[in-house]
Amino acid sequence: MPLKIAVQMDHIASINIAGDSAFALMLEAQARGHQLYHYTPDRLALWGEQVMCTVEPVTVQDEVGNHYCFGEPERVDMSTMDIVLMRQDPPFDLAYIAATHLLEKIHPSTLVVNNPVSVRNAPEKLFVTQFADLMPPTLITHDKSEIDLFRAQYGDIVMKPLFGHGGAAVFRVTKDDLNYGSLYDFFAVTFREPWVIQQFLPNVKHGDKRILLVDGEFAGAVNRVPASGDLRSNMVRGGSPKDSDLTEQEREICRRLGPALKEQGLILVGIDVIDGKLTEINVTAPTGIRAIKNLGGPDVAARVMDVLEAKRAAM
Repeated sequence: MPLKIAVQMDHIASINIAGDSAFALMLEAQARGHQLYHYTPDRLALWGEQVMCTVEPVTVQDEVGNHYCFGEPERVDMSTMDIVLMRQDPPFDLAYIAATHLLEKIHPSTLVVNNPVSVRNAPEKLFVTQFADLMPPTLITHDKSEIDLFRAQYGDIVMKPLFGHGGAAVFRVTKDDLNYGSLYDFFAVTFREPWVIQQFLPNVKHGDKRILLVDGEFAGAVNRVPASGDLRSNMVRGGSPKDSDLTEQEREICRRLGPALKEQGLILVGIDVIDGKLTEINVTAPTGIRAIKNLGGPDVAARVMDVLEAKRAAM
């Protein structure tokens, strides 16, 4: 039976379809005969216990510059949707958190992916610390004296904002870096929240592996190799995707994480692994689906839709 699937996202006109995972999911859903609806999160409205939104029926095609077509806008009760894909990009700010509260009103009768409560309670650079033994040495703080102690113990470090995304404001600081004080001052006036401080892993030059899990099970992986002269491997920052198999250590990471992700309703998750060390668990709008398929890997979008169809049928 066709499903009504609403996609909460940054406006579809603004996306890069070559690498956008939401677009990959939309293509797969449409190919299966499901009805797609598009909206941006600012359109959500809570009337008492009723969540209303103006949505556009949408069809998609894999053609740059001509990738979508809207029908007439409709004001709908969001509880009439079968599935909502929460796919807008971070920043994970108060607007993002507010959207999770609104979508919580309709979940799980309407299946929201990922579970909005778990998304709100699992900030990507904090949730991962539940698995600290799988990570490189990591400190989360705003306190310079704590960072000084961490630097003294581990030497070269990476500093990044706790709620950052896409590789923005990620810095390597060497143990004798004369810019450290200025960088601390910059962070202090720019980010009120704590920051993530991690031991620098030199083998990041060989890649930062993005591994996708679907309903707690490994679904595909791509190794993102930083551009020459850059620390960051994010593809939006110039990183190059390379096909990749999992090491046994990476498989063990997936086995450890899988039950917790499944229990919390985190159906599509992207984890980042550098040199066998888990660095992030991405639950908001994880990417990598198109890169994995383009490199000859599994069709993760098809796997996601299999799971969503099965969950709706069970409901």
